[in-house]
Amino acid sequence: MKRLARGFAGLFAAAWVLLASAPIAAQDWSPAQKEIWKNVEAYWALDAAGNTEAFLGYFHPDYAGWDLNRAVPGGKDTARKFLSHYHKTSKTLVYDLQPAAIRVHGNVAIVHYHYTQIARDAAGKDKESSGRWSDILMKQGDKWVLIGDSGGRTSKE
Repeated sequence: MKRLARGFAGLFAAAWVLLASAPIAAQDWSPAQKEIWKNVEAYWALDAAGNTEAFLGYFHPDYAGWDLNRAVPGGKDTARKFLSHYHKTSKTLVYDLQPAAIRVHGNVAIVHYHYTQIARDAAGKDKESSGRWSDILMKQGDKWVLIGDSGGRTSKE
């Protein structure tokens, strides 16, 4: 009987973890969360299109971000260097974003999400990568801009 009870407890715990980790449903979002996610999708589209300067328009001047595959965080100038190089040597073919959580605190928001993308490198080879990011956004005028982020690949290219 104890074994059966432990089995049910384990099954319940596993179900709870799966449900708790499921992406949040857009229909349950507040208007602010929907607006924020729309901005995340907008700057990812600019990045995928290779539009470096328009993408950087979503970066606050005091931005600090940390790609976990790099040793230290970088600012907007560092982001510009790496984005410019990437946009010159690679082309994003397709990508998918899956939100995990969006929290809004006045004019600041924290967005956690997963991504998957396929990009073609300068040699013509397609590479798939996936990972997760946490973006910290601040409302500035009519859009939400990045003041910080952290994340990166969870699969090797």
